[in-house]
Amino acid sequence: MPENIFDSEDQQAYWSARYDEARTGWDIGYPSTPLKTYIDQLTDKNIRILIPGAGNAYEAAYLFEQGFLNTVILDISPIPLESFGQRFPKFPKQQLVHENFFSYQEQFDLIIEQTFFCSMPPLPTNRAAYAAQMSKLLKPGGKLVGLWFDIPLTGDLVKRPFGGTKEEYLTYLEPYFSVKTFAPAYNSIPPRAGNELFGIFIKK
Repeated sequence: MPENIFDSEDQQAYWSARYDEARTGWDIGYPSTPLKTYIDQLTDKNIRILIPGAGNAYEAAYLFEQGFLNTVILDISPIPLESFGQRFPKFPKQQLVHENFFSYQEQFDLIIEQTFFCSMPPLPTNRAAYAAQMSKLLKPGGKLVGLWFDIPLTGDLVKRPFGGTKEEYLTYLEPYFSVKTFAPAYNSIPPRAGNELFGIFIKK
């Protein structure tokens, strides 16, 4: 059986073990090109930004360095949060949040999605809960922006990353969001070229 994404203790143990054992194949070591390109187009540096399931949070570091000081990093494991705090001691500690995404209750102008959705077992209940919670965490008119893997689901509920199709993702997201764009990323990093969808979704 896949792990229960709503069980904070189990989730913390699972993800902390992966960090302890350096099983972090999703970690590319720098901000992904599509997200960096999007960030470079932002002009209002006062917006509140959330990166859930942030891991080593390279996008958050880049945002902070560019003057987006209201950036919050959320992760179920304390390990990457502690590591980030050591690497970036000027980053406010109160913006490093150790909590389960599904129980978090703040609101933001922008949420950045980077390998978080694809980390959860791809059950319909999980994906529906993700979409609903993303909507709750956004202010009216807020944006969910990021990358989703455009790769076939295999039926394996353990081996990550989990994929899906544009059409499937939209069945979960469209009840809560208007679609500004959702198309193959033109500037993916080479190992992910042709396998990513870049999306901008606006809370209804």
